[in-house]
Amino acid sequence: MYEAFAMSLPKVYHRFSLLSLHSTTSPFLPKTLFFSSSSLPLAIKRLHSPPLLRAQSRRFVAGKQFEVKSTMASSRFHHLVPVNALTAEDSGNGTGSNGAADATASVACDDDVESASVTGYRLPPFEIRDIVDAPPLPALSFSPLRDKILFLKRRSLPPLSDLARPEEKLAGIRIDGKCNTRSRMSFYTGIAIHQLMEDGSLGPEKEIQGLPEGAKINFVTWSNNGQHLAFSVRLDEDDGSSSKLRVWVANVDTGKARPLFESPDVYVNAVFDNFVWVSDSTLLVCTIPLSRGDPPKKPLVPSGPKIQSNEQRNVIQARTYQDLLKDEYDEDLFEYYATTQLVLASLDGEMKPFGPPAIYTSMDPSPDQTYILISSTHRPFSFVVPCGRFPKKVELWKANGEFVRELCDLPLAEDIPIAFNSVRKGMRSINWRADKPSTLYWVETQDGGDAKVDVSPRDIVYTQSPAPHDNEQPKILHKLDLRYGGISWCDDTLALVYESWYKTRKVRTWVISPGSEDVNPRILFDRSSEDVYSDPGSPMSRRTPAGTYVIAKVKKEDNGDTYILLNGSGATPEGNIPFLDLFDINTGSKERIWQSDKENYFETVVALMSDQKEGELSINELKILTSKESKTENTQYYLLSWPEKRACQITNFPHPYPQLESLQKEMIRYQRKDGVQLTATLYLPPGYDPSRDGPLPCLVWSYPGEFKSKEAASQVRGSPNEFAGIGPTSPLLWLARRFAILSGPTIPIIGEGDEEANDRYIEQLVASAEAAVEEVIRRGVADPNKIAVGGHSYGAFMTANLLAHAPHLFCCGIARSGAYNRTLTPFGFQNEERTLWEATSTYVEMSPFMSANKIKKPILLIHGEEDNNPGTLTMQSDRFFNALKGHGALCRLVILPYESHGYGARESIMHTLWETDRWLQKHCVYSSDVKADVSACKDNAEGTVDSQSKAVGAAGGVQELANLDDDQFHSIRRSLL
Repeated sequence: MYEAFAMSLPKVYHRFSLLSLHSTTSPFLPKTLFFSSSSLPLAIKRLHSPPLLRAQSRRFVAGKQFEVKSTMASSRFHHLVPVNALTAEDSGNGTGSNGAADATASVACDDDVESASVTGYRLPPFEIRDIVDAPPLPALSFSPLRDKILFLKRRSLPPLSDLARPEEKLAGIRIDGKCNTRSRMSFYTGIAIHQLMEDGSLGPEKEIQGLPEGAKINFVTWSNNGQHLAFSVRLDEDDGSSSKLRVWVANVDTGKARPLFESPDVYVNAVFDNFVWVSDSTLLVCTIPLSRGDPPKKPLVPSGPKIQSNEQRNVIQARTYQDLLKDEYDEDLFEYYATTQLVLASLDGEMKPFGPPAIYTSMDPSPDQTYILISSTHRPFSFVVPCGRFPKKVELWKANGEFVRELCDLPLAEDIPIAFNSVRKGMRSINWRADKPSTLYWVETQDGGDAKVDVSPRDIVYTQSPAPHDNEQPKILHKLDLRYGGISWCDDTLALVYESWYKTRKVRTWVISPGSEDVNPRILFDRSSEDVYSDPGSPMSRRTPAGTYVIAKVKKEDNGDTYILLNGSGATPEGNIPFLDLFDINTGSKERIWQSDKENYFETVVALMSDQKEGELSINELKILTSKESKTENTQYYLLSWPEKRACQITNFPHPYPQLESLQKEMIRYQRKDGVQLTATLYLPPGYDPSRDGPLPCLVWSYPGEFKSKEAASQVRGSPNEFAGIGPTSPLLWLARRFAILSGPTIPIIGEGDEEANDRYIEQLVASAEAAVEEVIRRGVADPNKIAVGGHSYGAFMTANLLAHAPHLFCCGIARSGAYNRTLTPFGFQNEERTLWEATSTYVEMSPFMSANKIKKPILLIHGEEDNNPGTLTMQSDRFFNALKGHGALCRLVILPYESHGYGARESIMHTLWETDRWLQKHCVYSSDVKADVSACKDNAEGTVDSQSKAVGAAGGVQELANLDDDQFHSIRRSLL
């Protein structure tokens, strides 16, 4: 049964030609439905390949050393990531070699656009395939003392068999029962250590040794003194599954690794937390209880009906969460897999249980390593909300395993209002002060958690010692009228408290003196979150000897004054120009001590590197890690040292896709008809000259956003000098197919004052798209008849609406993992706070499902069969396709087995790219604005290219492409090529 699932193929519902399935079709092949139509006005424009396309098709043969990034847009730090952050649903990195992926399922290779009637997974043209298959660069992690760098090695895309492994969908999460961890976790394949030399260069590579062959590594963490690494290891087993996770430790100096536990029966339970360093020689580990038996078995006959009741008439509104508990069996199964026995383990092999078994969700040692904050959840569970809203208990324990006290036990929270800024009642955001040995702080709402309740103050921040004396009450640290957003700690004289309110986009930063009750709090910054031009930057933090992070104070030698460092993105009308300012917290004066090159490069400050000492930092001893990139040069990292500001390059990553090294990129500005200034990034293929080569087919790829003002919507975001990062499903891949790409044209949906943005969604959507299309046509880079539109998730929703309400702009559309009927998400969606019953007309008018009868242009729908994103159920694409089909639309639906909201497996990604390329070639490159004659197409094998080129549009009437099946279409096309 397992292998049968692994062999599943994409389900394709296609309305193009009438073919019958062979009677001996494998039961594991996709369910394929075909429909015929002669009512669609679609004809061949040009069947011969343009000279430029033919000439360029040979340019992309060489070059295999590419990088795979996880997002379309340039990600400055895509390989500089938290080393324990690679968890479930990471589609950018995975398991297995590409060869193994090819062998998992039936795969057909298509360098040309072949017949869509062939079953099985397909491969896109090699120009695209070579970029996607390139090995990814390693992730980087710096040691606590900033003297070493880990290079965490990764593999490329995982095979579909990894996603096909059985998983339990429980309480809003997905669990791999065999590993007892979240399912679909990516992993590292190896760890290498480099010494960071004084001159900024890297020492020789030292590989971690002693790991078993084929080790899958996760949750890599440094000990506080930087002498050891802890990480989990799992292995592939004979049945194709992965083993349970074991904790390993490695000595950084010797590079030798070994299991932490001598017993082979102690495994990590990583459903929630995994392990944490309690001291330099001790870890607290979440383990699977040794006494646990087999998983509960689902009863053949239920004990009774499934009943949910609201006889108390509570108001419970929730978005369309996926993978919720369904019955008592699910509750038992969730409790089985999530229950953990904490174990205190030292590097010398000593271990002892820590507390009773429970569903522990987080562990947080105090900075002085005396106490540990431990959070857990427990029954009663819920069938309507995910586990994050289950009852929550927070307890305080000593690091030696002695229980201190219970801080809170919050009840089930099914009734949190759907309005933005609504929160849970009771204590929340319970943490340790980063600047104190062991002082607690937390927040409590004063509005019952309901953002619609008008009250002052709205939130109160409290602080207290871990073991208060009798009758000692928590101390009020600060009161807020907006919703609490966090604290940056420095010392008893300085902390920054943040608050915000979504409805008005207001954000405030307060200056407080935690140790001085007689110093009144004051507002430091009061601005709109949408106004990126006014963003002063964020305070840079330094690492303390305890391993926490506090605001770094910098002292100038000439005057002795103390400053903080503000690291900002530097948004301007010309694009982002990142900066680093010395900021006087008392006077508000600032001095710019570093700024990115704005002419040719895009540079950013990544981290402070001179934070090994306590106290204030001297400006002349300042060291920072920066990144540097350009339109054609990929990201490299540098060590910048004061006072000379000398830059030492510490990485030298190869260009990820040299065949596109000379691509053309420009940030363009244009205006919507209501005066709103819009921005987009225009990419053109290498060597393209519009005056010589003429307009190109163009792909517009975007995602709408909501704003409260025209001024904010008109601001420029991003930099013209950022490197063009190309992910596995990026539209920029079609630069290799000689497309112009208009990436991220701003689609602002504005609701000023009391106006709700979505009440004018369609009007503003169409106006934004019209402005973008007019601009690329005006520039002469896009053929007006060959402009396609596409998007993912809310971008897919946008795509369907544009084909329904602006069919004059686009020749076809590609919509991935979208939601198309807003009545199926009745308690809000995206940034819409109102319910269906409060804004019925808005929900209906925004839904392209309701306008399916208006969609006449070809639309390709792609969706993961296991989409767990709230709002984008796979059913959305199923029902939309049926609505389109019921009105004779030219449409195609591809359902990817085992895929979630984002696609992860190599087979799925390659097939998605093949489907997209086929759609673009057929309905954009060879679109229907020019009709040719097919009546001269004779039924003989001796027909010449000339006779076939006249096959559409001669005497006898125009034959539409919809009446040709794929084989006929491509037979004519290949003969002309």
